[in-house]
Amino acid sequence: MTGAAGRIGRGVLDVLARERVAATALVLEDPGDLAADRVVVGDAGSPAVAARAVEGADAVVHLAAIPTPMHDPADVVFGTNTLATFAVLDAAGRAGVRHAVIASSQSAWGTAFAPFELHPVSLPVDADTPDQAADPYALSKRTDELTADMVARRYGLSVVALRYPFVGGVDERLQARADEVARDPGLGARNLWAYLETRDAAEAAWLALRYDGGGARVVYVAAPDTLSPVPTAELVRRYHPDVPLTRPLVGHEVPIDLAPAERLLGFRARHLVVGRA
Repeated sequence: MTGAAGRIGRGVLDVLARERVAATALVLEDPGDLAADRVVVGDAGSPAVAARAVEGADAVVHLAAIPTPMHDPADVVFGTNTLATFAVLDAAGRAGVRHAVIASSQSAWGTAFAPFELHPVSLPVDADTPDQAADPYALSKRTDELTADMVARRYGLSVVALRYPFVGGVDERLQARADEVARDPGLGARNLWAYLETRDAAEAAWLALRYDGGGARVVYVAAPDTLSPVPTAELVRRYHPDVPLTRPLVGHEVPIDLAPAERLLGFRARHLVVGRA
């Protein structure tokens, strides 16, 4: 697993320990406290390092990435993220690995970090909603998904790209984010007020590892409700007024199609910020 020292990575290691699955962690620096059976230190974008990390693996979880386009040059964000994904998945394919999960992002649809106001083509967002990448991070995640598609075809892997939303623990950044959005719902408009608790993010990765449908899949995962106390239909009227709805939005439901996550992976978030859904 790459990115093992990160928020989701540590959660996935906990799940693997719970399931008694041996884990290799690939990290830039070893923090010394990872719940892994083996630690490989190095850059996930290095083919040699990636090959060393996947030795003997049955499956791969690739989480390592620069998480926003806000603090690094555009070429570094795009190049670092896409090279690491290619190196890890290609190494996995060459090693005969048959299952892989990569962390994509709901930012891939384009609105989150766009340098201008941008709205989804339609709501709820689903796998058929056109993406509108206008920043290097969104582009890197779309490219990662295309890389997954290529590797699945070339090597016969089953690859699931999880489009994660804002992720955090209820007792830390997630509650702080919820408080911000409650005060100003407009702060959540670019991300469609979506979130996922860290334990659910880790569980989604574990379930995606067990997906055996073949090929590459892009799956949205999120909590079923939004971070806002305002009903979703009202939020959309305020902040995305010209976006057509493909179906009515009920209560506080997140305007993202989560049915494929439940149908394909058996995933449904259990840790909700306000417990409305």
